[in-house]
Amino acid sequence: MKKAIRGRCLSYRDNPFTTSLKDCLFYEEDGLVVMEDGKITAVGPAHALLRDLGDTVPVTRYRDALICPGFIDCHVHYPQTEIIGAFGKQLIDWLNNYTFIAEQKFADKDYAGMAAEIFLKEILRAGTTTAAVFCTVHPQSVDAFFEQSAKINMRNIAGKVLMDRHAPPTLTDTAQTGYDQTKQLIEKWHGKGRALYAVTPRFAPTSSEEQMEMTGAVWKEHPGTYLQSHVSENRQEIDWAQELFPSRKSYVDIYHHYGQLGPRAIYGHGVHFTEEDFRIFSESGTAIAHCPTSNLFLGSGLFKLERSMTGPFSVRTGLATDLGGGTNFSQLVSMNEAYKIAQLNGFSLDAHKAFYLATRGAATALYLEDSIGSLAAGHEADLTVLDLKATPLLAYRLAYAGSLEEQLFTLMTLGDDRVAKATYIAGDLVYSRCSETGAEQFYGL
Repeated sequence: MKKAIRGRCLSYRDNPFTTSLKDCLFYEEDGLVVMEDGKITAVGPAHALLRDLGDTVPVTRYRDALICPGFIDCHVHYPQTEIIGAFGKQLIDWLNNYTFIAEQKFADKDYAGMAAEIFLKEILRAGTTTAAVFCTVHPQSVDAFFEQSAKINMRNIAGKVLMDRHAPPTLTDTAQTGYDQTKQLIEKWHGKGRALYAVTPRFAPTSSEEQMEMTGAVWKEHPGTYLQSHVSENRQEIDWAQELFPSRKSYVDIYHHYGQLGPRAIYGHGVHFTEEDFRIFSESGTAIAHCPTSNLFLGSGLFKLERSMTGPFSVRTGLATDLGGGTNFSQLVSMNEAYKIAQLNGFSLDAHKAFYLATRGAATALYLEDSIGSLAAGHEADLTVLDLKATPLLAYRLAYAGSLEEQLFTLMTLGDDRVAKATYIAGDLVYSRCSETGAEQFYGL
């Protein structure tokens, strides 16, 4: 059924890190987004589009709100929802003390299904409409996730973790079982509805050389699938990886050697990248997921965002929460922390660039910029509506914000999940929040 939503509309046509804002920005003070069969069919000024729309097409008007492409989370762990905010030291201690304990529960598919539903509700509540998701080593954790995702027709990427060493026995597979199970899950889920599969080695230290070889092989055998992992998050982790693979020149070279870099490969973090690391990622078309709240929470370091986006070897880069090392589902909070990290690196991240990283930029990192991440005819109708009066402080502050950029910067510094007023998946309303009462409703989950 054809439908439309009306209000202030914001999107990006290109990359504001490298192209002038006037050539990137799409903004309508009174815009209309027309949707049918899960896709956007028209976007533009309301007065022009309403003339041809007809009286029978329902139009939902959002006042004091901003209609944006749905936020995209490029790296997140749904099984870690239950340990978000857990106190720890740094990465390796945190994995051993919390992550590996929590993930053992996902051998139970019913438990995994419950956790997947909670996770999906949380990202919808935050205005996120697509995520690249790590499951656990258990195939049933993937089935549970995609079954819940399919209920509301979400465009999500996910995969079974591959891990055959340096983890509890109940969380390890073998090189062969990991290969076989991944192959079966790809055949079962990739391209079914809006599901996309990611071959998912946790990170090089938890995979043997044999598993790394078979991981590269199964990815190569299935063109169009994704590969997701972690790289250069923490200095201790980097040293450990190089001790385990002494014949390789660097942490990045480990993945390169085993055929795990290229288009549709996305790696969380890249905090401690060298010039050579950026070059390899840039030339291979591999993407980085910038995870600011996680990098700060675990004390991992400060990602070089300006270098990644504008350096001589620029890399496709998208924003990510990295829950549960990350501490908030809201990409507005991720933007806020990304700004602070950039400041500490001597780079001022403006609001347009930040919003780009969570929308079109993230879609570009995932090689989905022709499908999601923009308000454009032909794109999938995944949208978020941001409430400009979500809190009394936000309403008060925005009353004194003159320019669009100042308004957006205020949203990303004061905003959180309360700002998401409505979330649309494939043109259907799946979440709404009342500004006055805070009452919420989910549809389909």
